[in-house]
Amino acid sequence: MPYTLQQLSDFEDIRTLKHRYYRGIDTADEALLDGLFTDDVTVEYRGGGYLVRLAGRAEMVDFLMNSFHADAVAMHQGSMPEIKLLGDDEAEGLWYLEDVFISFERNDITSGTALYRDRYRRVDGQWKIARTEYDRVMEVVEPLRPDQKVTVRHLGKVGRRREQRHDISHLITWFEPAE
Repeated sequence: MPYTLQQLSDFEDIRTLKHRYYRGIDTADEALLDGLFTDDVTVEYRGGGYLVRLAGRAEMVDFLMNSFHADAVAMHQGSMPEIKLLGDDEAEGLWYLEDVFISFERNDITSGTALYRDRYRRVDGQWKIARTEYDRVMEVVEPLRPDQKVTVRHLGKVGRRREQRHDISHLITWFEPAE
């Protein structure tokens, strides 16, 4: 059965929502991020050596702003979305993520891929992320070598400075990665 114009519009709105999520993280755009989530959003990120669980828009935005800060650089690319409409105001999506995160505090580079599984809900006419989670497919952590030079650091200009950040370790469970 062919899609309706409304369904096609919804698919595009959801793709744009997810692209804004990635851009908001990489540019520390707190105002943008604040508008992307439902008030009751739930989050679970399962990585090689960590598990992050969050509940609520305020906690999610705070976590992101304290994770992607002035002492880091990041790049997130989401591709190959599989979006399924569950009704007029609900949908789910599966995205493939490729990301790079450089921490100048730890002096390392994390790169990898993950599968995001999202739930979306239309609130006051706008699609928002109601649940987001990912499982890493691949994750590589390596030291930043002395000969590697980062010549542009956008987060260094716009991200929270060390004195503006607060401890978010209670939101992260760290464990020894499996081989």
